[in-house]
Amino acid sequence: MSDRQMDEVVEMRTASMLAELLLFLKYSFKDSKGEKPSTDAKPESLFSIQGCFLLQFLKPIEPEDSSFRQCVLEFVLLANNWSLLKAIRKCPPEINMTVPARTSTGLTKKIVVRTQPGVSYTERISKDCLIPGVHNDIALECLARTCRSDYSALACLNKSFNLLIGSGYLYKLRRQLGVIEHWVYLACSLMPWEAFDPIRLRWMRLPRMPCDECFSYADKESLAVGTKLLVFGRELTGFAIWMYCLVKRDWRRCPLMNLPRCLFGSGSSGEIAIVAGGSDKNGRVLESAELYDSELGRWVALPAMNLPRKMCSGFFMDGKFYVIGGMSSNTESLACGEEFNLRTRTWRRIPNMYPGDNRATHQSPPLVAVVNNQLYAADQSTNEVKKYDKSNNIWNVVKTLPVRADSHNGWGLAFKSCGERLLVIGGHRGLHGEVIVLHSWCPEDGDDGGEWDVLSVRERAGSFVYNCAIMGC
Repeated sequence: MSDRQMDEVVEMRTASMLAELLLFLKYSFKDSKGEKPSTDAKPESLFSIQGCFLLQFLKPIEPEDSSFRQCVLEFVLLANNWSLLKAIRKCPPEINMTVPARTSTGLTKKIVVRTQPGVSYTERISKDCLIPGVHNDIALECLARTCRSDYSALACLNKSFNLLIGSGYLYKLRRQLGVIEHWVYLACSLMPWEAFDPIRLRWMRLPRMPCDECFSYADKESLAVGTKLLVFGRELTGFAIWMYCLVKRDWRRCPLMNLPRCLFGSGSSGEIAIVAGGSDKNGRVLESAELYDSELGRWVALPAMNLPRKMCSGFFMDGKFYVIGGMSSNTESLACGEEFNLRTRTWRRIPNMYPGDNRATHQSPPLVAVVNNQLYAADQSTNEVKKYDKSNNIWNVVKTLPVRADSHNGWGLAFKSCGERLLVIGGHRGLHGEVIVLHSWCPEDGDDGGEWDVLSVRERAGSFVYNCAIMGC
């Protein structure tokens, strides 16, 4: 038999096995008449039978077909069949099989991750694998590709899964694999912080922040970096930063900046964030900047900008950090922007990069977002979306906003990038009260094509967005 014929036989056998598996998973909850099992049957027994059958089904597969095993496991995980996955772990050991690792270096001896600065977590691979019969390298990669909104359910399976989810290792692996999900974090007038998953269209309430009343009612700024959400504000004793840790799912204090401030411009890229400008506790406008490393949990001072500015906006684009807009004093607005090169650690001034007039006492800081290294802005006075032309240093109108931005001079409205899409989040007063509406648009559809899609409508959430941050991990 030729190699080509052999490949065709393998493909047909794999396709046949996959078809049988899909039929099994589809009808495994039904009896011979196509009905669901009676209520007398114990779900645990059903799932145990399914799990053992699945492993027996996979046992005759040759070692070279490890990619098919991975496909099967991904199907089970992505189908959210957690009970079946848990049942697989309870099957007798004699039906387990060994799958070789796909790495070129052979079997991994241990996995080392960091949960907090200075704290290490080491999980040694032993006979008790995450999923019996599947090597941990493959199991971990499959788990890293599942939706992170399912991690809470995974953590409830057993101690091994709970330890894995709590270690934060899956988020590190996701970054290595290039797997990124963007979630929206919102704080509106009638609710505490909430998270929104735009893939599952699911809202999740965060734990209440253990801050004092001064921090609760004072103006706040927010920033998402890595797997952490930073919220900046004032407490009775002065500036404070509270941090929500996605891995631990709790709030804790974040170290203060070397020079605490408010009304600054900020942006994040991966595990780092940069804040620039702002005002100190005495109201002095600052030109200093700092970098936050979320892995190390510390602030590092950066070279100062060319000009002091407050009420500005910051963002990353083309691997560099930018600051635009703002005011150098209580009466003088700035049209120039500044670019920080992380490699040379130098600032470059860009004249007329944002010529809008944002006199501090009225208009909000510039509403800007970057999609695919292209800068967009929501004009607070004309209710238009504009696109920045890097070559000619000009702005062009591309679309009308789906909500009014001029009603509050840009305040109470969020304009953010979420993966490949632009988000506009604002309040609306209707017949049934106040709601928050999430609109999205993909610039890849063309500047003149495509309409704003309504992702979600959050009822009884007020009509004013106080803080919004997008976390991608």
